[in-house]
Amino acid sequence: MLRTHTCGQLKDEEIGEEVTLCGWVNSRRDHGKLIFIDLRDRYGITQIIFLPKPNAATYELAKKLRNEDVIKIIGTVNHRPKKTENPKLSTGLIEIEAQELNILSAAEDLPFSIEDDIEAGEEIRLTHRYLDLRRTPVYQKLVLRHKLNQGFRDFLNAKEFLEIETPFLTKSTPEGARDYLVPSRLQPNKFYALPQSPQLFKQILMVSGIDKYYQVVRCFRDEDLRRDRQPEFTQLDMELSFLEEEDIYSLTENMMAEVFSKCLGVKLKTPFLRISHQEASKKHNSDKPDLGEGGYRFLWVTDFPLFEYNDGEKKWQSCHHPFTSPKEEDIPNLDKKDLSKIKARSYDLILNGSEIASGSIRIHSSSLQEKIFSILGISKEEAEQKFGFLLRSFKYGVPPHGGIAFGLDRMYAIISGSESIRDVIAFPKTQKGSCLLSDAPSYVKDGQLKDLYLKLIKEEE
Repeated sequence: MLRTHTCGQLKDEEIGEEVTLCGWVNSRRDHGKLIFIDLRDRYGITQIIFLPKPNAATYELAKKLRNEDVIKIIGTVNHRPKKTENPKLSTGLIEIEAQELNILSAAEDLPFSIEDDIEAGEEIRLTHRYLDLRRTPVYQKLVLRHKLNQGFRDFLNAKEFLEIETPFLTKSTPEGARDYLVPSRLQPNKFYALPQSPQLFKQILMVSGIDKYYQVVRCFRDEDLRRDRQPEFTQLDMELSFLEEEDIYSLTENMMAEVFSKCLGVKLKTPFLRISHQEASKKHNSDKPDLGEGGYRFLWVTDFPLFEYNDGEKKWQSCHHPFTSPKEEDIPNLDKKDLSKIKARSYDLILNGSEIASGSIRIHSSSLQEKIFSILGISKEEAEQKFGFLLRSFKYGVPPHGGIAFGLDRMYAIISGSESIRDVIAFPKTQKGSCLLSDAPSYVKDGQLKDLYLKLIKEEE
């Protein structure tokens, strides 16, 4: 290692030791015969002092330092003079008297200052995201994200869940948002799709006998963007076998209570409030009302309608996805003309008036699934084309199963008090779907298109 300690590590126990630190110049103060540097890394800040004697060369080199230069210093740990201690810093009792200085990388003029509170606009900050991430408030949101991710994993691992990855290159099954398509070079004129969710694969894992599955997974939806949407986003995805709705409610509430306590020091009140979709819509004119007081205000919305009527296409369509099970008592009513009163075994989790999770108990009966497809106007041929690999697995013994998926970006934005989910994503995209850092999406060479049997057309065509 180039360093013996980090910039947030040294205390008065190390006084008298020779140490080596590396980091960024956070600030430089020239007091004539004394030069002070605040040296920064992700762990904290340490004050460095440069004296003209006996290390004149080091002192002269320190005069040339600029903010954000990356340096290495070797020096002795001293106690700060009385009344100059800084209780705001973990290293505030000490300073390092530098004997050697090595400039590892010089920084050019910055497009904006690396300060906690800056007036730089989002566009310039996202263009230079590597600088933005050096700012403590932005960095701390990634730390929070890491801690919460780890907390969820620890809880689910202790409950004997298996974390299993599902494919990114999969079959296009357009439902809801548009798919992102990926052309195949090896199979001309065929396309993969990036998953909008792992829905089909996690159900197949239940058919496989996995019993308890979870995944922190990237999902992709080609839809109009806003502050709480990104074209690629992260879900905590879960699926379980041999369960009912109450099991999902209990598991989720216990998980949230434990993770919020361990990671945030927040005690949640459980069980969470519950309200039916009908009551929420009628009394509060919203399917995600904010009813609580205080964390974090959690609320279950239940008993969603299974179908909604599309006046334009003159047909019934799923309110969620076609694998959501109807309520047991409503199954005999599937032959009726008016299906608006049939309830789904689905549920949403609301936090402070925003939906952060959604799930349902799935259909595990092949005959019931065929009935739902028929109502939705999905022929056997179309069902086979879109969902064949799931339906084939249903011929060989399917456990009752269900699950829930949490929108982690949206949840973390709420928890951290961020105005946009872009604030809690390391490298987010703009509302136009652009990555200002990498300049994606971008044009590619004609040879790459030729390899994929693709040809560009003019926009007006």
